[in-house]
Amino acid sequence: MSKLTKNRKLALEKLDKDKQHTIGEAASLVKEMTTTKFDASVDIDVRLGVDPRKANQMVRGVVTLPHGTGKEIRVLVLCTPEKEDEAKQAGADFVGLDEYIEKIEKGWTDVDVIITMPPVMAKIGKLGRVLGPRGLMPNPKSGTVTMEIGKAVKDVKMGKIDFKVDKYGIVHTSIGKVSFTAEKIGDNAREFMQTIVKLKPSSAKGTYIKSIYLSSTMSPGIKIDPKAIED
Repeated sequence: MSKLTKNRKLALEKLDKDKQHTIGEAASLVKEMTTTKFDASVDIDVRLGVDPRKANQMVRGVVTLPHGTGKEIRVLVLCTPEKEDEAKQAGADFVGLDEYIEKIEKGWTDVDVIITMPPVMAKIGKLGRVLGPRGLMPNPKSGTVTMEIGKAVKDVKMGKIDFKVDKYGIVHTSIGKVSFTAEKIGDNAREFMQTIVKLKPSSAKGTYIKSIYLSSTMSPGIKIDPKAIED
């Protein structure tokens, strides 16, 4: 285990593990407590009072973060020839169809998001066993199966993220970088939480948002008060 630096010790002393913070306080703390030499990601973990095994309690959605994720998103567009220019002009990193389907079948998945169009989904369906486990399978609900290829690419590049609750009832995603200002981290966290609140299943009973933690790649989790997610 690496030795704690003086600055990191001081930062950790500021964290009261039992205290629940506002989003603004947590955003400032996560910057103070991160001492990595690289630009660490800022993550948010939300435990929900849902049963993901029930279809009517699955929480899944998309959100466009006001300040983006800070990460360079590699986008592959699988489309027919007449849509290729639209995809390239929008900023797609890889554009094509059959040649990329063949590469994916051989195990290539060096992208972050795959966008496609309804007419070619029949061809892409067979890639489910490769793309599914990696969360890369295009889905109409997340806006990655659409005829508006250019708009979809731009949305993703600007900070649109797709998320869903896991089998433990937790939603985990990155919402920025430590190099962001605390204000920008806070804005992104609030936008994400507002989306989570809107997606509450009508069949979910009891407490919906059980806990929220903000952390960076190598920092401890900072507890956020679910009742103060606007602050």
